[in-house]
Amino acid sequence: MKITIIGIDLAKDVFQVHGIDERGKIVLRKQLKRTQMAPFFANLAPCLIGMEACGSAHYWARKLQDDGHTVKLMAPQFVKPYVETNKHDAADAEAICEAVQRPTMRFVPIKNIEQQAILAVHRARQGMIKARTAQANQIRGLLREFGLVVPVGIGFIYQRVPDLLDQASNDLPGVFRELMLRLVEHMKDLDRQVNELERQINVWHRSNALSRKLEKVPGIGPITASALVASIGDAKSFANGRQLAAWLGLVPKQHSTGGKTHLQGISKRGDRYLGTLLIHGGRAIIRCAGQKLATTNSWFNRILARRHKNVVTVALANRNARIVWALPAHDREFRADYASA
Repeated sequence: MKITIIGIDLAKDVFQVHGIDERGKIVLRKQLKRTQMAPFFANLAPCLIGMEACGSAHYWARKLQDDGHTVKLMAPQFVKPYVETNKHDAADAEAICEAVQRPTMRFVPIKNIEQQAILAVHRARQGMIKARTAQANQIRGLLREFGLVVPVGIGFIYQRVPDLLDQASNDLPGVFRELMLRLVEHMKDLDRQVNELERQINVWHRSNALSRKLEKVPGIGPITASALVASIGDAKSFANGRQLAAWLGLVPKQHSTGGKTHLQGISKRGDRYLGTLLIHGGRAIIRCAGQKLATTNSWFNRILARRHKNVVTVALANRNARIVWALPAHDREFRADYASA
């Protein structure tokens, strides 16, 4: 019988495959090792393949598409309700096979190699920034144990620590002074690597037309624009800007029943990295361009007059997310004076 739909439970070494025919009858239950995956699907007639959007999912999606199959990725939390019994690889593959058939299922866009590469640079930069912040906090905490206080801010570490060590040289053991200088040098090395990764992101940003287009939106710079382009891919995979804003977690959680709508706080679902970048962009608008917008933008003026700045920040992030969808979806350039009909 011809296999029409397959669910694959991805793993590092052993993959579980579950296949059904056009009548929904189970015709395939099989474990495949990594070396067996490519030959097996290369010899299989084209069919619909569902997978969870987890580690190596985009790699396998591109590879299976090259073999003529239709591949759809789903968020793991949307697949979990279809696991009927105890959780194991076979049940997971069966649940994936069931979930991929649902007409209301939301799918994850498949990223190409270039998108994955620039996102890897973003993730490495984000990790180094966290390591730099942790190193600064460690230096500040160790100095405080010896009665030396450094003001909050990474810049003060470079400015104050050498002077503090010189002033307290008679009271501090030599091994501690050497340790502090070593930690400061390590922090400078992290800072240097962060700057090098940012230069790589800027080079990619300048070479991408869509990323340059998004940079024109207030509150979106090269870092945010490149991350959005690499993560979203084809904007038309979302029906409208509201779906993109919800995908980024920039909308309220809802707990409604009996016809009564009850909205809670911002959900923070979806890609937290992109949501954070857009919210930082909203803060930058309020801090640097708030006065200008207050005189030229009636929407900004009204909402800032009646709501807290943090609420306005998220509203600006949500608005920018909708603009990010509209520009590539309708092939338009950003206009600050644009008004919908």
